[in-house]
Amino acid sequence: MLEKAIEIWNAILQKRDTTQFDRGDISFIIVAGAMVSFMIPGLAFLYSGLARRKSALSLIWAVTASNAVCIFQWYFWGYSLAFSPTATNGFIGNLDNFGLINVLDNPSPGSPLIPDLLYAFYQMEFACVTVGILMGGIAERGRVLPAMIITFLWMTLVYCPLACWPWNINGWGFKYGVLDYAGGGPVEIGSGVGGLAYAWVLGRRQEKELLNFRPHNVSMVNLGTFILWFGWLGFNGGSAFGANLRAVMAVWNSMLAAAFSGIVWCLLDYRLERKYTMVGFCSGTIAGLVAATPASGFIHPWAAVIMGVISGAVCNYATKAKALLRMDDALDLFAEHAVGGIIGLLMNAFFASKSIIALDGVNTNITGGWIDHNWKQLYIQVAYICATCSYSFVVTALIAKCVDLIPGLHLRTTPEGEAAGLDEVEIGEFANDYIEVRRDFMAWSALDDHPGAHKASAAGDRHGQPDLAQVDQLHRVHLGEPDSSTIEEEKSVELPRTDAESL
Repeated sequence: MLEKAIEIWNAILQKRDTTQFDRGDISFIIVAGAMVSFMIPGLAFLYSGLARRKSALSLIWAVTASNAVCIFQWYFWGYSLAFSPTATNGFIGNLDNFGLINVLDNPSPGSPLIPDLLYAFYQMEFACVTVGILMGGIAERGRVLPAMIITFLWMTLVYCPLACWPWNINGWGFKYGVLDYAGGGPVEIGSGVGGLAYAWVLGRRQEKELLNFRPHNVSMVNLGTFILWFGWLGFNGGSAFGANLRAVMAVWNSMLAAAFSGIVWCLLDYRLERKYTMVGFCSGTIAGLVAATPASGFIHPWAAVIMGVISGAVCNYATKAKALLRMDDALDLFAEHAVGGIIGLLMNAFFASKSIIALDGVNTNITGGWIDHNWKQLYIQVAYICATCSYSFVVTALIAKCVDLIPGLHLRTTPEGEAAGLDEVEIGEFANDYIEVRRDFMAWSALDDHPGAHKASAAGDRHGQPDLAQVDQLHRVHLGEPDSSTIEEEKSVELPRTDAESL
């Protein structure tokens, strides 16, 4: 029976006409999707570098694991809830494409240039990046298991509706005339405002954890930023859904916006401390890329320069909002992603051009913004921004609060766990293994022969080891040397200094 079903399926596949799509377009989107996938480790390195050393690996783990959860959700029902063409409610799709049923070689909902199956893969990578950004909300105090539950629920109840509104042919935003090229609403506002709501429910870190806070590894911040920049070219360029001039224009606009935004942010930071900060330059670069996400396929290069300058300045000052709101948005998700996405969407109202949109050879009937004398586009964009911001914050906060009430799924670690670091209490490994070297060092000495000594453990055994001070004392006793307490007593005796010592 199974063999017969396989034969029938193979016969159906052989009869399908796959020559309607240009192989260059298909190849381009496959590569662009792979570039977007590479943004996941970029986010992980960026977040890890910005955090304290003791919680650096937990953020890498959260971004990595949320990627896997998102892939499952998107295959299970996420793609159907976002893009099924048979749903007509304008808010969310139905389950007609549950488990990718009937998703194969039909022209995609986003463009007739690529097949439905490829479009599903490409949009899945968008979703994975979005939940990766959202994970920044748990920085240094959020438990990772509840975060994975929230990832699945958030994808279903927040991201899928947000993606349906502007990109599904029956979404209310699509019919209303919203201009959102690559995800100012679903990706940037969804993750930025959602991350702020998540951080708000989690609560502020302990005040002593906020004192003298500095990123633990700025080199990783830079590495993560440039990996993200590379992937963003696939993110924005691929959203033209073909190897065409609109894709090239989107890449150019992304480069210009990122460069000018990084310069502006760095100069604004320089005026305060007279230092050219790397974190500032990277933050500005990302702000420019965020602003380019909804606008890069709609505007001229000169408008991208304006957008980059504005996003660098506005997002820089927006980092002060968390202090005014008393919300511990540790990684500035709101200032970078939400505010940047809002700027990009507003730029479409003013600078979106029909001539740029038509470069893909498909969207030849879409009118741009004010430069095309389409004055109503401004209030369309504003209404869309208000809808996405309010929906993202309220629903994300409700999801987080409901999960927090479930026994065993409380969102936040204990105060002791926060002080020790999430790498210790949640992951059991460390991004920088400096702790492991100190713990295992005494196992390499002659102390192993002592009855009460700490023995060398198998690789991966990181727990149940004696305190270093105790090991040091045992070592000295074993060698017939005075222990540390005797040494401290000797140090307390003031000895006469020689002439050389007094110098």
